[in-house]
Amino acid sequence: MGLTDRWARKMDGREKKIGRGQQMNILAIGAHPDDLEIFAYGFLAAAAARGDNLMLGVATDGAAGGPNPGPELARRRADEAHNGVAALGKPVLLNLPDGQLANAPDAREVITHFIRSAAPDLVITHAPEDYHPDHRALSAFVSDAAGFICPVLFCDTLMGVGFTPDFYVDISPHFTAKQNAIMAHHSQSPARFASASAIMNRFRAAQCNAPDGHYAEAYRMARRFPFADIRDLLPPPPPYRPFYVPGSDALI
Repeated sequence: MGLTDRWARKMDGREKKIGRGQQMNILAIGAHPDDLEIFAYGFLAAAAARGDNLMLGVATDGAAGGPNPGPELARRRADEAHNGVAALGKPVLLNLPDGQLANAPDAREVITHFIRSAAPDLVITHAPEDYHPDHRALSAFVSDAAGFICPVLFCDTLMGVGFTPDFYVDISPHFTAKQNAIMAHHSQSPARFASASAIMNRFRAAQCNAPDGHYAEAYRMARRFPFADIRDLLPPPPPYRPFYVPGSDALI
């Protein structure tokens, strides 16, 4: 059975079918208070613009992410987390220990409860090969929690290292909002992350032959039955631009 136009899953005995043009429940969970902004803000803004319902989560308290770690930093980062995604919704802060997610005794239970109680149609989280141990641990917890309830989509890694995309999402209309969201995290010297994000998002758009001024985020799906093809669930890619056509607005 093909999944081009729709896919189906069972939830509480009821079949739920999601297809092109239908509202979805999308859950995105990042390891730290600024991760959703850096890695997935464009996708989430595009999904919100088409009418999807967003559920946002932050796994750790961010207390280790600075030169003065501790409770005060955690409180500051909680405020920044709310400010960063304010245009998209109110994040749920799970307050698991920053830098120790893999070994936190209740991490698996907390993350699993958060995901399953939300009953999402799609979950977005970090790639299992990303640079930070908390990112890798969260990726594993989320994949196990989602099981075959819904598909899992992995964000690009930091600067794309070791990441091979399956999908590209055009975030050009939302790029400025994404940059502003990253800059809301004042405790993190955010200009460096905004700059790195701009480089990555421009590069991913350039891979699609999009000209200057266009931006994209890249994603990869967790390939497992029954989620063989989920392109129809995602916001649109950059427009198709053939190579070396006179008069085209393409990069090349």
